[in-house]
Amino acid sequence: MAIELYSTDTDSGQISVIRKEADGYTSVTAIPVGNAPRGSVKFTRDGRGFVSNTSTNSVSEIDALTHREVARITVGSGPRGIGILPGDRYMLVSNSGSNTVSVVDLESRDELTQVAVGRDPRHMAIVGESAYVCVWGSGYISKIDISGLKTGDVSNVREIARIRVQENSHPYSLNVDRTGRYALVACNSVDYVPVIDLTTDKVVRRVPVTSQGGRAVAFSPDNRHALVTLERESVIAVIDMETFEVTRYLPTGPSPRGIAVDETDFTIYSSAFSRGAVMHAGQPGSMPHAITVVRMDNVDLSTDDETGGQPVFEDIPVGFGPCSVSLFDTDRVSLDNVDINAQHIAGSSVGSAG
Repeated sequence: MAIELYSTDTDSGQISVIRKEADGYTSVTAIPVGNAPRGSVKFTRDGRGFVSNTSTNSVSEIDALTHREVARITVGSGPRGIGILPGDRYMLVSNSGSNTVSVVDLESRDELTQVAVGRDPRHMAIVGESAYVCVWGSGYISKIDISGLKTGDVSNVREIARIRVQENSHPYSLNVDRTGRYALVACNSVDYVPVIDLTTDKVVRRVPVTSQGGRAVAFSPDNRHALVTLERESVIAVIDMETFEVTRYLPTGPSPRGIAVDETDFTIYSSAFSRGAVMHAGQPGSMPHAITVVRMDNVDLSTDDETGGQPVFEDIPVGFGPCSVSLFDTDRVSLDNVDINAQHIAGSSVGSAG
């Protein structure tokens, strides 16, 4: 496998690409995209990557083989989260300024429709014939029926349920465990992590954590633990998926937002977003505007005492304001997948986002 890391650098208007080598990490390039890219780059199986440009109401398409932006797709106002449906024909985009979710045809690169949801939708997860979207401004998770897209019927794509979290909880993102049963929600403004049972679409647990500021959720390779970034404390909360209790907190870079896990060696990557002062400067895992590498060799996540072992940290500098990170296996890409007719966008704007 040849793993590359894609860091979404919001304030730099770029995507940093880092290659994971046997002896460390190598910076490959920085891909200019639109202003204020947000959310992780989402990939199709053949290496088409997509990222939202929040300030330019568009989605950039990135070629994972040539590391360049090849197209932009116009969507609603303030795009944030992205989900690619199984089969790689359709993409969903949450528009935080339009209060809608766009349905995009990836063959034509056209927006087909927008589905109304609550105020300020953010990030999402796709499970079977449903999309679950965090509606940040309305305190609920929107369940959208996408079953019609199996046959190309856009008319039946609609919101069919609202899973209430709490008023002013500000659900930001969610992820679904490998069994497909539980979704854990990272909320900005409550000191707990909601657990949704997708068989009933109900919040069945609220896992207390030490602070507000939840941003992203990932899972350990064995699915025994959930990993939730807490931006305000610069830690990752580890949650036991059987007891739904926090077993330990892992320190990470300042103001962590996005998180990704390499399942081959259980390495955690988190985005150190901090725009302000840095605590514990000079220590591993303290660099801002970086991807924090947390190597979990022989670390027991079920305990926080000395017998559980400690992770090893490393910092990879990227652009300013990294908000998300994703992984891509370049062995999945071949020249046969490159769209040689796609027009390269020269002079893509690079700017600072507030």
